[in-house]
Amino acid sequence: MQFAEFHPGQVLEFGSYTLSEQELIDFARRYDAQYFHTDAVGAQSSRWGGLIASGFQTCSIAMSLVVKNVLQGSTSFGSPGLEYVKWFKPVRAGDTLRVRCTVASAKPSSSGKVGVLLWTWVLLNQHDDPVMELSTTSLFGL
Repeated sequence: MQFAEFHPGQVLEFGSYTLSEQELIDFARRYDAQYFHTDAVGAQSSRWGGLIASGFQTCSIAMSLVVKNVLQGSTSFGSPGLEYVKWFKPVRAGDTLRVRCTVASAKPSSSGKVGVLLWTWVLLNQHDDPVMELSTTSLFGL
């Protein structure tokens, strides 16, 4: 999508991504090697009662869905950061995830050279339960 296509209040919902157990473990071994992400047997006795994905993996899945469905082919050139990120429920192997993005504002910068998009992403599982939410700013060339 191009920057001019965004408007406040707009809701974009897309994606379908099913997380495998092997992918969950591989990500965790590399980036977040806590036992409840990497050890299926040990995770059974954890507070989570089994393996769960790293919160950062859920963020990465949301990013992948947004890139494939919104940012790819656009003039997006990055982000100055997140306002917040929250994880509501664990993501488990076999969960199928999609993302819902809501545009808070879309306006040119004071210089008029950059489009500034403020939006919230909610990652939902196959039961329509929110598992993660983040608020971010995306920058676009105009």
